[in-house]
Amino acid sequence: MNKKPICAILYDFDSTLSPTDMQAYGFIPQMGMTPAEFWGRTGEFSQKTGCEKILSYLYTMLSVAKEKNIKVTREFLADCGRGIQFFPGVTTWFSRINEYGEKYGVKVEHYLVSSGNKEIVEGCSIAKEFKAIYGCEYIFDEVTGEAIWPKLAINYTQKTQYFFRISKGAIDATDDNAVNQKSPTRRIPYGNIVYIGDGMTDIPSMVIVKNNGGRSIAVYPKGKEDKVGSLYDDGRVNFVSVADYSAGKRLEKFLHLVIQSIAVRQSMDSLETADQPK
Repeated sequence: MNKKPICAILYDFDSTLSPTDMQAYGFIPQMGMTPAEFWGRTGEFSQKTGCEKILSYLYTMLSVAKEKNIKVTREFLADCGRGIQFFPGVTTWFSRINEYGEKYGVKVEHYLVSSGNKEIVEGCSIAKEFKAIYGCEYIFDEVTGEAIWPKLAINYTQKTQYFFRISKGAIDATDDNAVNQKSPTRRIPYGNIVYIGDGMTDIPSMVIVKNNGGRSIAVYPKGKEDKVGSLYDDGRVNFVSVADYSAGKRLEKFLHLVIQSIAVRQSMDSLETADQPK
């Protein structure tokens, strides 16, 4: 009996599912700052110290909170995620795509691959929709519960490893052996993987997915097509769409076709490997 094929959809978060940076909804306002002030300070720290930009923002979050006498705990960060807003249709997108996959005999799995804070994402309304959430994380003091050091930092090129992890089924981010071992079979073929991002910082992941037979999609806010036009013209992505995840819109129609193509390919493979008539 043939196993049901799996379609894995990998998402960026900021400006892909949500209109702006996740920190802007809860964390930055609680620091009494504007996004421009927070990210400006992060950039200054990075330039002054030579610290990598993702590590710089993780440091700046703790530094600013300390100045404000605010304890950055796992609970505090999760609370900062509760007010995150999303592009149209996002909150119902996952169940609709899952149901469509079931209709064609395809299991759909959703994965988040973000350079944002995993602990903030875990507090938002769609966190439960993901099979795995990959994002920057802190280590928390066992006594005080406060964040003390980065546990995991994911920059733009490091995102690409999750394409291979997810394909192999090695979804534990600390399992270096499984992701590097040669595997004759893959839980999810490369061609069954979709990546959805929004811009320049997603290019390494977009190219990896597209060049290995998957589908890369660039989304943009309504009226700002220029943000992603060059990505399509330069062959970085297969498809561009306004960031509207609502039923019947362009983005959903494309994903429907992707699911249908996976189902057709599965049927063709089954026929090709079946016993031929003598």
